[in-house]
Amino acid sequence: MGPGQSTVTGTLENIAGKVAEAKLKPPAITVVGDVVALREEGLDWYERRPLFGQRVVVTRARAQAGELSGKLEALGAEVYEFPTIEIRPPEDFGPLDGAIRELDSFDWIVFTSVNGVEAFVERLRYHGLDLRAVSRRAKVAAIGPATAHRVEEVGLRVDVTPEEYRAEALIEALAGDSLEGKRVLIPRAKVAREILPEKLREAGATVAVPPAYESVPSSEGKERLEGLLEKGEVNFVTFTASSTVENFVRAFGEEDAARLLSGTRVACIGPITAETARRYGIGVDVEAGEYTIPGLVDAVVNLFAVGDVVEKGG
Repeated sequence: MGPGQSTVTGTLENIAGKVAEAKLKPPAITVVGDVVALREEGLDWYERRPLFGQRVVVTRARAQAGELSGKLEALGAEVYEFPTIEIRPPEDFGPLDGAIRELDSFDWIVFTSVNGVEAFVERLRYHGLDLRAVSRRAKVAAIGPATAHRVEEVGLRVDVTPEEYRAEALIEALAGDSLEGKRVLIPRAKVAREILPEKLREAGATVAVPPAYESVPSSEGKERLEGLLEKGEVNFVTFTASSTVENFVRAFGEEDAARLLSGTRVACIGPITAETARRYGIGVDVEAGEYTIPGLVDAVVNLFAVGDVVEKGG
């Protein structure tokens, strides 16, 4: 069985005609007899999954795609992974190593992604250190439940997680604790939105933003995906960050990216990612209500449930 399977039932007299009408092709399994009736009593559970038969494109980095792909596949989707991003170590570890040597001087450590957590911990290990190197007085903030969960998995307590999982909301959450004269460490991607460090500095904090990793564009599998999109064989394309949108556009070119996506549905993890897509002329069909992977999956399921009622680009 697979997401692309089809089932036709009939009698010995008309089954050949029904198969031809449905345009079924080998390989196929033929079941004859009363057992066929059991399908109507619940053996068609596979086909009743909410995303059965839907081909969904996941644009996350391959190392991160597993959670989203697994959830979609469990709901019956056929997942095509097109990793628009590859995660690599930064070209220069000097700034991060300098921050690690001065960990005792920081009042806050802010993690903006799971990648940032993992890269930071890996660099501690490189120096023969563990999380005991983190100052006891330093508080920890994380954007989003996935990042917070990873922080706690590696052994740190998260003091602040904003209700909305974006930089602006984190700034508001931190505002409850005076930032005047405080030192803040943000180990993150080499290239990222500047609003968080800028706002923290405006609030009086000294902010260190050492690159912990790099997100570099990838176009692995571009030709096959282009063919699928051209033929209208993709039902959904998902974007989990602005960088996935930008690298998708970089891979295909701005004009072709918008054209290729005009024939499928586009789901974004939140308003910032959706805003980036629209800036490139890409119609967004749905934004996740909760800016998480489960929230994005729910948005895709709900969009599919309403069928053709949804207007492209709304």
